[in-house]
Amino acid sequence: MLELVPLQLIGTLPLIGLVVLAIAVAVVWQMVVIVQAYEKKALTVLGEYRKLLEPGINFVPPFVSKTYSFDMRTQTLDVPRQEAITRDNSPVTADAVVYIKVMDAKKAFLQVDDYKRAVSNLAQTTLRAVLGDMELDDTLNKRQQINSKIRQELDEPTDEWGIRVESVEVREVNPSKDVQQAMEQQTSAERRRRAMILEAQGERRSAVEEAQGEKQSNIIRAQGEKQSQILEAQGDAISTVLRAKSAESMGERAVIERGMETLEEIGKGESTKFVLPQELTSLVGRYGKHLTGSDARTNGHELEGLEFDEETREMLGLDDIEEILGQIDQEAEVDVEQMEDQAEAVKHGADDAEIKDPDEVIDEMDAEMPEAEEFNESTDGSEN
Repeated sequence: MLELVPLQLIGTLPLIGLVVLAIAVAVVWQMVVIVQAYEKKALTVLGEYRKLLEPGINFVPPFVSKTYSFDMRTQTLDVPRQEAITRDNSPVTADAVVYIKVMDAKKAFLQVDDYKRAVSNLAQTTLRAVLGDMELDDTLNKRQQINSKIRQELDEPTDEWGIRVESVEVREVNPSKDVQQAMEQQTSAERRRRAMILEAQGERRSAVEEAQGEKQSNIIRAQGEKQSQILEAQGDAISTVLRAKSAESMGERAVIERGMETLEEIGKGESTKFVLPQELTSLVGRYGKHLTGSDARTNGHELEGLEFDEETREMLGLDDIEEILGQIDQEAEVDVEQMEDQAEAVKHGADDAEIKDPDEVIDEMDAEMPEAEEFNESTDGSEN
Protein backbone atom coordinates (compact mmCIF):
# COMPACT_ATOMS: atom_id res chain seq x y z
CA MET A 1 0.00 0.00 0.00
CA LEU A 2 2.80 2.39 0.78
CA GLU A 3 4.28 1.91 -2.64
CA LEU A 4 1.07 2.72 -4.55
CA VAL A 5 0.60 6.30 -3.20
CA PRO A 6 3.61 7.88 -4.80
CA LEU A 7 2.66 6.32 -8.10
CA GLN A 8 -0.80 7.93 -7.97
CA LEU A 9 0.64 11.33 -7.16
CA ILE A 10 3.00 11.06 -10.04
CA GLY A 11 0.08 10.34 -12.37
CA THR A 12 -1.98 13.39 -11.25
CA LEU A 13 0.82 15.98 -11.55
CA PRO A 14 0.40 16.60 -15.31
CA LEU A 15 -3.34 16.99 -14.85
CA ILE A 16 -2.84 19.56 -12.10
CA GLY A 17 -0.37 21.46 -14.27
CA LEU A 18 -2.85 21.56 -17.11
CA VAL A 19 -5.53 22.89 -14.77
CA VAL A 20 -3.22 25.57 -13.41
CA LEU A 21 -2.22 26.56 -16.94
CA ALA A 22 -5.83 26.76 -18.00
CA ILE A 23 -6.66 28.91 -15.00
CA ALA A 24 -3.72 31.23 -15.77
CA VAL A 25 -4.79 31.59 -19.38
CA ALA A 26 -8.35 32.34 -18.31
CA VAL A 27 -7.14 34.94 -15.85
CA VAL A 28 -5.00 36.64 -18.48
CA TRP A 29 -7.87 36.51 -20.99
CA GLN A 30 -10.16 38.18 -18.50
CA MET A 31 -7.60 40.79 -17.52
CA VAL A 32 -6.71 41.98 -21.02
CA VAL A 33 -9.27 44.01 -23.01
CA ILE A 34 -8.44 45.29 -26.50
CA VAL A 35 -10.33 48.41 -27.60
CA GLN A 36 -10.51 49.35 -31.30
CA ALA A 37 -9.46 52.81 -32.54
CA TYR A 38 -13.01 53.87 -33.46
CA GLU A 39 -14.66 52.89 -30.17
CA LYS A 40 -14.65 53.25 -26.40
CA LYS A 41 -15.73 50.76 -23.74
CA ALA A 42 -17.40 51.36 -20.39
CA LEU A 43 -15.92 49.23 -17.57
CA THR A 44 -17.93 47.93 -14.60
CA VAL A 45 -16.52 45.90 -11.71
CA LEU A 46 -19.05 43.91 -9.71
CA GLY A 47 -21.76 46.06 -11.34
CA GLU A 48 -20.11 49.34 -10.44
CA TYR A 49 -19.11 51.77 -13.17
CA ARG A 50 -15.37 52.41 -13.07
CA LYS A 51 -14.17 54.19 -16.23
CA LEU A 52 -14.02 54.31 -20.01
CA LEU A 53 -11.41 52.18 -21.69
CA GLU A 54 -9.47 54.03 -24.39
CA PRO A 55 -8.35 52.42 -27.68
CA GLY A 56 -5.50 49.93 -27.27
CA ILE A 57 -4.70 47.24 -24.66
CA ASN A 58 -6.33 47.68 -21.26
CA PHE A 59 -6.04 45.52 -18.10
CA VAL A 60 -9.11 44.97 -15.95
CA PRO A 61 -9.86 42.86 -12.88
CA PRO A 62 -10.58 39.30 -14.09
CA PHE A 63 -13.87 37.47 -13.65
CA VAL A 64 -15.59 40.41 -11.94
CA SER A 65 -15.35 42.97 -14.80
CA LYS A 66 -17.65 43.65 -17.70
CA THR A 67 -17.28 46.05 -20.64
CA TYR A 68 -19.81 47.75 -22.96
CA SER A 69 -18.72 49.00 -26.41
CA PHE A 70 -19.68 52.34 -27.93
CA ASP A 71 -18.95 53.21 -31.57
CA MET A 72 -17.62 56.75 -31.70
CA ARG A 73 -18.16 57.19 -35.46
CA THR A 74 -21.15 58.85 -37.13
CA GLN A 75 -23.97 56.37 -37.30
CA THR A 76 -27.07 56.22 -39.50
CA LEU A 77 -30.52 55.55 -38.12
CA ASP A 78 -33.35 54.75 -40.49
CA VAL A 79 -36.63 56.26 -39.31
CA PRO A 80 -39.54 54.04 -40.42
CA ARG A 81 -42.31 55.51 -42.58
CA GLN A 82 -44.75 57.56 -40.53
CA GLU A 83 -48.32 58.63 -41.22
CA ALA A 84 -49.42 62.12 -40.22
CA ILE A 85 -52.30 64.56 -40.75
CA THR A 86 -51.31 68.04 -41.89
CA ARG A 87 -52.83 71.22 -40.53
CA ASP A 88 -55.22 71.39 -43.50
CA ASN A 89 -56.40 67.80 -42.79
CA SER A 90 -54.50 66.08 -45.60
CA PRO A 91 -53.02 62.65 -44.83
CA VAL A 92 -49.35 62.20 -45.73
CA THR A 93 -46.66 59.59 -45.17
CA ALA A 94 -42.97 60.33 -44.70
CA ASP A 95 -39.71 58.67 -43.74
CA ALA A 96 -36.33 60.08 -42.79
CA VAL A 97 -32.71 59.33 -42.02
CA VAL A 98 -30.97 60.59 -38.85
CA TYR A 99 -27.20 60.89 -38.54
CA ILE A 100 -25.95 60.72 -34.92
CA LYS A 101 -22.60 60.57 -33.13
CA VAL A 102 -21.71 59.51 -29.57
CA MET A 103 -19.98 62.44 -27.92
CA ASP A 104 -19.95 61.17 -24.29
CA ALA A 105 -19.86 57.38 -23.92
CA LYS A 106 -20.35 57.64 -20.15
CA LYS A 107 -23.71 59.47 -20.53
CA ALA A 108 -24.74 57.14 -23.34
CA PHE A 109 -24.06 54.22 -20.95
CA LEU A 110 -25.57 55.64 -17.77
CA GLN A 111 -28.39 57.97 -18.98
CA VAL A 112 -30.20 55.85 -21.60
CA ASP A 113 -30.85 52.17 -22.04
CA ASP A 114 -30.35 51.89 -25.83
CA TYR A 115 -29.43 55.21 -27.36
CA LYS A 116 -30.04 54.08 -30.95
CA ARG A 117 -33.56 52.91 -30.27
CA ALA A 118 -34.26 55.98 -28.14
CA VAL A 119 -33.14 58.40 -30.87
CA SER A 120 -35.11 56.48 -33.53
CA ASN A 121 -38.34 56.57 -31.50
CA LEU A 122 -37.87 60.25 -30.69
CA ALA A 123 -37.29 61.04 -34.39
CA GLN A 124 -40.51 59.24 -35.35
CA THR A 125 -42.68 61.22 -32.97
CA THR A 126 -40.94 64.48 -33.89
CA LEU A 127 -41.47 63.83 -37.59
CA ARG A 128 -45.20 63.32 -37.10
CA ALA A 129 -45.46 66.44 -34.94
CA VAL A 130 -43.62 68.65 -37.44
CA LEU A 131 -45.75 67.45 -40.36
CA GLY A 132 -48.91 68.01 -38.35
CA ASP A 133 -48.01 71.68 -37.81
CA MET A 134 -47.60 72.37 -41.54
CA GLU A 135 -49.95 72.59 -44.49
CA LEU A 136 -49.81 70.12 -47.35
CA ASP A 137 -48.09 72.45 -49.81
CA ASP A 138 -45.45 73.31 -47.24
CA THR A 139 -44.70 69.66 -46.51
CA LEU A 140 -44.04 69.10 -50.23
CA ASN A 141 -42.06 72.27 -50.90
CA LYS A 142 -40.24 73.15 -47.67
CA ARG A 143 -38.18 70.02 -47.17
CA GLN A 144 -35.23 71.88 -45.69
CA GLN A 145 -37.47 73.58 -43.14
CA ILE A 146 -38.79 70.18 -42.00
CA ASN A 147 -35.24 68.89 -41.59
CA SER A 148 -34.24 71.91 -39.52
CA LYS A 149 -37.26 71.65 -37.21
CA ILE A 150 -36.74 67.94 -36.54
CA ARG A 151 -33.09 68.50 -35.72
CA GLN A 152 -33.91 71.31 -33.30
CA GLU A 153 -36.46 69.09 -31.54
CA LEU A 154 -33.93 66.27 -31.20
CA ASP A 155 -31.00 68.36 -29.97
CA GLU A 156 -32.12 69.02 -26.39
CA PRO A 157 -33.02 65.48 -25.23
CA THR A 158 -30.12 63.81 -27.05
CA ASP A 159 -27.61 66.17 -25.42
CA GLU A 160 -28.51 64.66 -22.05
CA TRP A 161 -27.73 61.21 -23.48
CA GLY A 162 -24.31 62.27 -24.76
CA ILE A 163 -25.52 61.99 -28.35
CA ARG A 164 -25.26 64.70 -31.03
CA VAL A 165 -27.69 64.75 -33.95
CA GLU A 166 -25.54 65.84 -36.86
CA SER A 167 -28.19 65.87 -39.59
CA VAL A 168 -31.76 64.91 -40.39
CA GLU A 169 -32.90 64.24 -43.95
CA VAL A 170 -36.53 63.60 -44.88
CA ARG A 171 -36.43 61.28 -47.86
CA GLU A 172 -40.04 61.24 -49.05
CA VAL A 173 -43.29 62.99 -48.24
CA ASN A 174 -46.21 61.43 -50.11
CA PRO A 175 -49.84 62.57 -49.90
CA SER A 176 -52.68 60.10 -50.25
CA LYS A 177 -53.70 58.77 -53.67
CA ASP A 178 -56.82 60.95 -53.81
CA VAL A 179 -54.80 64.05 -53.03
CA GLN A 180 -52.20 63.06 -55.63
CA GLN A 181 -54.88 62.74 -58.31
CA ALA A 182 -56.34 66.13 -57.39
CA MET A 183 -52.88 67.70 -57.52
CA GLU A 184 -52.20 66.16 -60.94
CA GLN A 185 -55.47 67.55 -62.27
CA GLN A 186 -54.66 70.96 -60.84
CA THR A 187 -51.19 70.90 -62.38
CA SER A 188 -52.59 69.84 -65.75
CA ALA A 189 -55.18 72.63 -65.67
CA GLU A 190 -52.53 75.18 -64.75
CA ARG A 191 -50.31 74.07 -67.62
CA ARG A 192 -53.20 74.30 -70.09
CA ARG A 193 -53.99 77.81 -68.81
CA ARG A 194 -50.39 78.91 -69.26
CA ALA A 195 -50.28 77.40 -72.74
CA MET A 196 -53.42 79.30 -73.75
CA ILE A 197 -52.00 82.55 -72.34
CA LEU A 198 -48.71 82.10 -74.18
CA GLU A 199 -50.54 81.27 -77.41
CA ALA A 200 -52.75 84.36 -77.09
CA GLN A 201 -49.73 86.55 -76.36
CA GLY A 202 -47.93 85.10 -79.37
CA GLU A 203 -50.87 85.79 -81.67
CA ARG A 204 -51.19 89.33 -80.32
CA ARG A 205 -47.50 90.03 -80.86
CA SER A 206 -47.64 88.54 -84.35
CA ALA A 207 -50.62 90.75 -85.24
CA VAL A 208 -48.86 93.87 -83.90
CA GLU A 209 -45.66 93.14 -85.79
CA GLU A 210 -47.58 92.35 -88.96
CA ALA A 211 -49.46 95.65 -88.67
CA GLN A 212 -46.23 97.55 -88.11
CA GLY A 213 -44.65 95.81 -91.08
CA GLU A 214 -47.65 96.61 -93.26
CA LYS A 215 -47.46 100.23 -92.15
CA GLN A 216 -43.76 100.54 -92.99
CA SER A 217 -44.33 98.74 -96.30
CA ASN A 218 -47.02 101.26 -97.23
CA ILE A 219 -44.71 104.12 -96.29
CA ILE A 220 -41.93 102.79 -98.51
CA ARG A 221 -44.32 102.22 -101.41
CA ALA A 222 -45.72 105.75 -100.98
CA GLN A 223 -42.19 107.09 -100.96
CA GLY A 224 -41.41 105.25 -104.18
CA GLU A 225 -44.61 106.45 -105.83
CA LYS A 226 -43.88 110.04 -104.84
CA GLN A 227 -40.38 109.85 -106.27
CA SER A 228 -41.78 108.29 -109.42
CA GLN A 229 -44.34 111.06 -109.79
CA ILE A 230 -41.71 113.73 -109.21
CA LEU A 231 -39.40 112.18 -111.80
CA GLU A 232 -42.25 111.82 -114.26
CA ALA A 233 -43.25 115.47 -113.76
CA GLN A 234 -39.66 116.61 -114.19
CA GLY A 235 -39.38 114.47 -117.31
CA ASP A 236 -42.49 116.06 -118.79
CA ALA A 237 -41.14 119.52 -117.96
CA ILE A 238 -37.80 118.80 -119.60
CA SER A 239 -39.55 117.36 -122.63
CA THR A 240 -41.61 120.54 -122.93
CA VAL A 241 -38.47 122.68 -122.60
CA LEU A 242 -36.64 120.68 -125.27
CA ARG A 243 -39.56 120.96 -127.63
CA ALA A 244 -39.65 124.70 -127.00
CA LYS A 245 -35.91 125.06 -127.72
CA SER A 246 -36.33 122.94 -130.83
CA ALA A 247 -39.16 125.17 -131.99
CA GLU A 248 -37.03 128.20 -131.13
CA SER A 249 -34.14 127.04 -133.30
CA MET A 250 -36.32 125.81 -136.13
CA GLY A 251 -38.57 128.88 -136.34
CA GLU A 252 -36.36 131.14 -138.45
CA ARG A 253 -35.12 128.29 -140.63
CA ALA A 254 -38.65 127.36 -141.52
CA VAL A 255 -39.34 130.99 -142.55
CA ILE A 256 -36.14 131.13 -144.61
CA GLU A 257 -36.80 127.84 -146.32
CA ARG A 258 -40.31 128.97 -147.14
CA GLY A 259 -38.86 132.20 -148.50
CA MET A 260 -36.36 130.30 -150.63
CA GLU A 261 -39.12 128.19 -152.07
CA THR A 262 -40.99 131.42 -152.96
CA LEU A 263 -37.87 132.82 -154.65
CA GLU A 264 -37.56 129.65 -156.62
CA GLU A 265 -41.13 130.02 -157.81
CA ILE A 266 -40.50 133.67 -158.68
CA GLY A 267 -37.37 132.72 -160.59
CA LYS A 268 -39.33 130.43 -162.83
CA GLY A 269 -41.39 133.37 -164.07
CA GLU A 270 -40.65 135.56 -167.19
CA SER A 271 -40.06 138.75 -165.30
CA THR A 272 -36.50 140.02 -164.91
CA LYS A 273 -37.08 142.41 -162.10
CA PHE A 274 -38.07 141.27 -158.57
CA VAL A 275 -39.00 143.17 -155.45
CA LEU A 276 -38.04 141.35 -152.20
CA PRO A 277 -39.01 142.38 -148.71
CA GLN A 278 -36.11 143.68 -146.58
CA GLU A 279 -36.80 141.14 -143.85
CA LEU A 280 -36.44 138.27 -146.33
CA THR A 281 -33.11 139.55 -147.62
CA SER A 282 -31.86 139.91 -144.07
CA LEU A 283 -32.89 136.36 -143.20
CA VAL A 284 -31.30 135.01 -146.39
CA GLY A 285 -28.05 136.78 -145.51
CA ARG A 286 -28.04 135.39 -142.02
CA TYR A 287 -28.84 131.93 -143.32
CA GLY A 288 -25.97 132.13 -145.78
CA LYS A 289 -23.51 132.71 -142.97
CA HIS A 290 -24.09 129.11 -141.75
CA LEU A 291 -23.46 127.50 -145.11
CA THR A 292 -20.15 125.73 -145.59
CA GLY A 293 -17.64 127.91 -147.41
CA SER A 294 -19.81 130.98 -147.27
CA ASP A 295 -18.03 134.36 -147.07
CA ALA A 296 -21.05 135.91 -145.43
CA ARG A 297 -19.85 134.55 -142.06
CA THR A 298 -17.30 137.35 -141.71
CA ASN A 299 -19.38 140.42 -142.41
CA GLY A 300 -22.65 140.06 -140.59
CA HIS A 301 -24.41 138.51 -137.72
CA GLU A 302 -24.77 134.77 -137.46
CA LEU A 303 -28.13 133.10 -137.62
CA GLU A 304 -29.52 132.92 -134.13
CA GLY A 305 -32.66 131.46 -132.68
CA LEU A 306 -35.49 133.40 -131.21
CA GLU A 307 -34.85 134.55 -127.69
CA PHE A 308 -37.24 134.11 -124.71
CA ASP A 309 -37.53 136.83 -122.15
CA GLU A 310 -36.02 136.30 -118.70
CA GLU A 311 -39.32 135.48 -117.00
CA THR A 312 -40.16 132.82 -119.60
CA ARG A 313 -36.65 131.27 -119.45
CA GLU A 314 -36.82 131.13 -115.65
CA MET A 315 -40.29 129.56 -115.78
CA LEU A 316 -39.17 126.91 -118.31
CA GLY A 317 -35.85 126.39 -116.58
CA LEU A 318 -33.80 126.81 -119.78
CA ASP A 319 -30.73 128.09 -117.91
CA ASP A 320 -30.68 125.03 -115.63
CA ILE A 321 -31.42 122.42 -118.27
CA GLU A 322 -28.10 120.54 -117.84
CA GLU A 323 -28.41 120.53 -114.06
CA ILE A 324 -32.01 119.24 -114.26
CA LEU A 325 -30.99 116.51 -116.71
CA GLY A 326 -28.20 115.43 -114.36
CA GLN A 327 -30.58 115.30 -111.40
CA ILE A 328 -33.05 113.24 -113.40
CA ASP A 329 -30.30 110.77 -114.25
CA GLN A 330 -29.37 110.61 -110.57
CA GLU A 331 -32.98 110.13 -109.46
CA ALA A 332 -33.44 107.46 -112.13
CA GLU A 333 -30.86 105.35 -110.32
CA VAL A 334 -33.35 104.60 -107.48
CA ASP A 335 -33.48 100.83 -107.02
CA VAL A 336 -37.22 100.17 -107.10
CA GLU A 337 -36.72 96.44 -106.69
CA GLN A 338 -34.67 97.01 -103.55
CA MET A 339 -37.41 99.24 -102.13
CA GLU A 340 -39.98 96.50 -102.83
CA ASP A 341 -37.77 93.87 -101.15
CA GLN A 342 -37.38 96.14 -98.13
CA ALA A 343 -41.14 96.64 -97.99
CA GLU A 344 -41.78 92.89 -98.09
CA ALA A 345 -39.16 92.29 -95.39
CA VAL A 346 -40.79 94.88 -93.13
CA LYS A 347 -44.18 93.39 -93.82
CA HIS A 348 -42.99 89.96 -92.64
CA GLY A 349 -41.53 91.38 -89.41
CA ALA A 350 -37.84 91.84 -90.22
CA ASP A 351 -35.92 92.87 -87.07
CA ASP A 352 -33.66 95.40 -88.80
CA ALA A 353 -36.55 97.41 -90.23
CA GLU A 354 -36.78 100.90 -88.79
CA ILE A 355 -40.37 102.03 -88.45
CA LYS A 356 -40.73 105.72 -89.38
CA ASP A 357 -43.70 107.96 -89.28
CA PRO A 358 -45.14 108.70 -92.77
CA ASP A 359 -45.00 112.49 -92.22
CA GLU A 360 -41.36 112.21 -91.21
CA VAL A 361 -40.50 110.23 -94.36
CA ILE A 362 -42.30 112.77 -96.59
CA ASP A 363 -40.55 115.68 -94.88
CA GLU A 364 -37.17 114.04 -95.46
CA MET A 365 -37.99 113.55 -99.14
CA ASP A 366 -39.05 117.17 -99.48
CA ALA A 367 -35.81 118.31 -97.85
CA GLU A 368 -33.72 116.12 -100.19
CA MET A 369 -35.49 117.34 -103.38
CA PRO A 370 -35.80 121.15 -103.22
CA GLU A 371 -35.74 121.41 -106.99
CA ALA A 372 -39.08 119.61 -107.16
CA GLU A 373 -40.66 122.21 -104.93
CA GLU A 374 -39.15 125.00 -107.03
CA PHE A 375 -40.54 123.35 -110.14
CA ASN A 376 -43.97 122.99 -108.55
CA GLU A 377 -43.94 126.62 -107.41
CA SER A 378 -42.86 127.82 -110.84
CA THR A 379 -45.57 125.68 -112.45
CA ASP A 380 -48.20 127.08 -110.11
CA GLY A 381 -47.01 130.58 -110.94
CA SER A 382 -47.26 129.94 -114.63
CA GLU A 383 -50.80 128.59 -114.31
CA ASN A 384 -51.84 131.69 -112.42
